[in-house]
Amino acid sequence: LQASDNTTAAFGKSALELQGLTLADVLDGRSVELLNEGLRGELIGTAPLHVFSAVLGGTEFHGLAHRYDRILILELEEAVQDGTISFQNLYSVVSGAVSRLEAAPNALELCQLAVREMRQLTGLDKVMIYLFDEDWNGIVVAEDRAEDMDSYLGLRFPATDIPRQARDLYLRNKMRLISDVYSTPVQIVPNPNPLTGRALDLSYSKLRSVSPIHIEYLKNMEVGASMSVAIVREGRLSGLFACHHNTAKYLSYEVRTACEFLGQVLALQLAARERAESREKKLKLVAINSALLESMTKVENYADGLAQHEAELLELTGATGVALCVGEEVHLLGETPTQEEVKSIATWLAQQKKEVVATDSLPAQLEGADAYRSTACGLLAISTSEVYNHTIMWFRPEVLQTVSWAGNPKKDLDPRTQQLHPRQSFKVWKEIVSSQAPDWEAAEIEAVTELRAAIVGIVLRQAEERAQLSTELMHSNQELEAFSYSVSHDLRAPFRHILGFANMLEKKLGDTLDPTGARYLHTITDSAHYAGTLVDNLLTFSQMGRSEMRRSIVDMNQLVEEIRRGLAAEIGDREVDWKVDDLPNVHGDLAMLRLVMQNLLANAVKYTRNEKQAKIELECIDEGREWVFTVRDNGVGFDMAYSHKLFGVFQRLHRAEEFEGTGIGLANIRRIIARHGGRTWAEGVVNEGATFGFSLPKTPLKPQAGEKV
Repeated sequence: LQASDNTTAAFGKSALELQGLTLADVLDGRSVELLNEGLRGELIGTAPLHVFSAVLGGTEFHGLAHRYDRILILELEEAVQDGTISFQNLYSVVSGAVSRLEAAPNALELCQLAVREMRQLTGLDKVMIYLFDEDWNGIVVAEDRAEDMDSYLGLRFPATDIPRQARDLYLRNKMRLISDVYSTPVQIVPNPNPLTGRALDLSYSKLRSVSPIHIEYLKNMEVGASMSVAIVREGRLSGLFACHHNTAKYLSYEVRTACEFLGQVLALQLAARERAESREKKLKLVAINSALLESMTKVENYADGLAQHEAELLELTGATGVALCVGEEVHLLGETPTQEEVKSIATWLAQQKKEVVATDSLPAQLEGADAYRSTACGLLAISTSEVYNHTIMWFRPEVLQTVSWAGNPKKDLDPRTQQLHPRQSFKVWKEIVSSQAPDWEAAEIEAVTELRAAIVGIVLRQAEERAQLSTELMHSNQELEAFSYSVSHDLRAPFRHILGFANMLEKKLGDTLDPTGARYLHTITDSAHYAGTLVDNLLTFSQMGRSEMRRSIVDMNQLVEEIRRGLAAEIGDREVDWKVDDLPNVHGDLAMLRLVMQNLLANAVKYTRNEKQAKIELECIDEGREWVFTVRDNGVGFDMAYSHKLFGVFQRLHRAEEFEGTGIGLANIRRIIARHGGRTWAEGVVNEGATFGFSLPKTPLKPQAGEKV
């Protein structure tokens, strides 16, 4: 149906004269028989297969056949004997080269050995190995050349030199030979194909012509012949053998077959060595992760365990600095940005909503990051919580790079035709690359991902243990509260009886009691009264853990003002300098919060009674997620060595003779604030005053079963 317009020498007929003839009309019987056997046995597919050798017009040809788009394509290639490789010695030549490649000690030496083998096989003036980066720019990593050929070793070539369409074609047809850059392409006639109505697709053809732009590219390089062999690893084009010759040069089918096989061997060897190196590195990183895991399991806070192993954390990723962020707490190890800068990065990471983030140029993604690129140009980060801002970050500094290109990588635009043309010069063109850190390797990203999984597992296990312990404590507290309530309730009646009978006895005996008897009776009365108050307070404390919370919006300004008016009688004619901030409205139980403020302000009044000028300050600070209240006075204060006792039941730091009280008020405060989801603390200096603080979340806790809103 179709033929190239150069068949006269082989068949004695032009392409048009061949129309209507069969292969049996132009080939010998044996060649036709071999071709039919290949078709019947489905040996002929998309890859060109050497089917026969035949003498046509006095010249021997190799017959290469393949099928594509339901069309059989037969290529006749002149059989050239170059004296190096024949079908008879092809195996021994190739196996020798493979043995030498396998002995190479590393990947770089492997590539250098491969170009020497390829040049020896082909006799070409220059052979290079050209590997692609992730952006499809190529770099020449190995080269073997004649002395009169320019060296491209170490130079980069832009991705546009081999566009995507050409790269895709290399996956289908791994070999491309241009034996004469200055030859004239031959047309296929007729065109289009009479059966399909389309141009004949020669994507898999060995003798196809190439793009005129590529021919212009080679001419600009002053190359007479060119051969490319694809290096394909796991279905991806990872590089090329790029071969040049000063003059036209034809390579035999046998030589090209050996070269194509050599390309496949190199791809397998590179992949095997990369896997071995990756496996070795992974084993090393697994060992580091195991050590970190062991350290984390020994402490309550995993960040504390990691902070003890700075060297291992840095070695895990090859970083120069690490930041451990657990809420507002930040641990900085090695060379890192400041705490404020790390917090800004953490905020940006939270917006990404990713478990793992890796970048080799943080300034390109985060505004303001250019200011600390000397310590954190590269960032690898993991989030260890979906709820809280818990993050681990690894940093790498900026590394200025000088990239050498083979000529200016920007293609020239013809002002007349507005078409792109290959560059005219391939002399070294240098570019300085800034704001860039070394790439994070896949093994390093995998290692921190595994570390994240380990941390999440530890946190979940600790949460389960805490939940179980919390349940046990809740049951114990419920039993204790029930017991306390029962005891307190049952004790109230006896103490009332003691007080009642003591009062009756005092009225009956009256003045008949001597001073000693009167003192005894007053001691009984005071002790019974104190015991009754103690029981009442204990009952209140017990009820704080049992009573329902009636949540509402509480006006703290109004609440404090009411309590201050109630304390006026106790203050009497004392001078008290009150300083009260403008307080916010909060979420909580009004009765419980009233008890908190009543206790704190009453204590401040009580413990400043010996001061000529008492000072009581009530402040509130907005801490983002919570309100922080503090009550400060200039009273007797306390020794911080005993501060851990302050919020315990019946714990007092002052004698009852000096300051009355039962030691339950602060315990009540802690319980109430805890039920609101807040914190309590105290600071003091003897004879200088005390500060008591508590926090209330701005977002109220979810009501427990039975609680009212």
